[in-house]
Amino acid sequence: MSSLLIRGGRVIDVSQRLDQVADVLVRDGRVVQIGRELGNVDQVIDASGCIVSAGFIDTHVGVRDPGYEEDETTASATAAALAGGFTTIAALPDTQPVVDNAAAAEYVVLQAKRAGNCRVHPLGAVTRGHAGVELADLGQLARSGALAFTDSQSPIASAEVMRRALEYARMFHRPIFVHPQDPTLTAAGVMHEGYFSTLLGLRGMPAAAEEIMVSRDIALAELTGGRIHLMSISTTGSVEQVRRAKQQGIAVTCDVTPHHLALSDAEMQGYDSRFKVRPPLRSSDHIASLIDGLADGTIDAISADHQPYASEKKDRELDQVPFGIVGLETLLPLCIKTLIEPGRLTWLQLLSKLTTGPAGILQLPQSGSLASGVPADITVIDPAVDWTIDPARFRSKSRNTPFANWSVRGQVRTVLINGEVRYRSEGS
Repeated sequence: MSSLLIRGGRVIDVSQRLDQVADVLVRDGRVVQIGRELGNVDQVIDASGCIVSAGFIDTHVGVRDPGYEEDETTASATAAALAGGFTTIAALPDTQPVVDNAAAAEYVVLQAKRAGNCRVHPLGAVTRGHAGVELADLGQLARSGALAFTDSQSPIASAEVMRRALEYARMFHRPIFVHPQDPTLTAAGVMHEGYFSTLLGLRGMPAAAEEIMVSRDIALAELTGGRIHLMSISTTGSVEQVRRAKQQGIAVTCDVTPHHLALSDAEMQGYDSRFKVRPPLRSSDHIASLIDGLADGTIDAISADHQPYASEKKDRELDQVPFGIVGLETLLPLCIKTLIEPGRLTWLQLLSKLTTGPAGILQLPQSGSLASGVPADITVIDPAVDWTIDPARFRSKSRNTPFANWSVRGQVRTVLINGEVRYRSEGS
């Protein structure tokens, strides 16, 4: 029986409402006990001055494999995930071919096993080829390991298709993940519609484009009894609608990205394609609402919304550049900078958005916790280390980030999966 002790760290386990300096004993890949003086072990990890948490979970990650390996591969995406503290990620199905059948879902699982980094669960497509017309075989996908169904960043324009998807997915106790954007209102848009889009002469995407679809999908979830998860919400109206829906008992969850908390639409004044994301960066009043939604529990999770693109795809005219940034390796320090340091969230609150929150959305009861008996998926954080974000050092294949050269604090030091050290930061 192999044993390991993570000694002297500040153990924060949201699932047990635990926040104390203690040791974590791991035996044969599982958490055994949290306490002090836990006996002799084979290996000791000194976590003095560090935070010890359950491993982070991301609800939707662009892995790009198969079909777009110039942007990312399963091996590089999972290596980036480990460096960001993630022990589990859910892979978006927007690959080529789209993950809309059992074989494609099984390929995702197989590639993750070959990579040998973090855990990867497939998300299945809602419609065949992400075309928004014909439902994929959701039952087949569920049996092949898909934890939820989504057309990724392709909005499902038809309310009838969405209704049938929710009814179908409910049979398999799976949620539908949606990117809430009305495609007719966002067509040809490159940024948030508001003062700066007018000033810069750029086509805007109004907050209403998101809020209309949020309203529709909440109404359909109520009608069908299905579960809806709203990916990367970005507006005041979306937060308010989700808050009301939860109060009414409708099965809706949502997440937000760090870049929508750290950046506003003012960044687009340089016409820099690195700031082009979907949904677009919003104005400061929307950002304040997102933070309020995190603090009061309306927003369940924080996702990196990792969207890697090869440099040649981002070095084009602004209207032709794809939306998205890489985010797995910068999520933690950005959350510290925007949420912890200003006192907007406590560590317990922040870690709930990275552990128990996403575990609940994906229905992974053995993840996001340090309770006795669960697999020892653990992230050790040094909250005090100062460093500078350098995209050249990313483990991701892509470098499309607006955070290059940012001075940040807080870094993942060590990551364990099943009690095995899979990642150590340089110098630790």
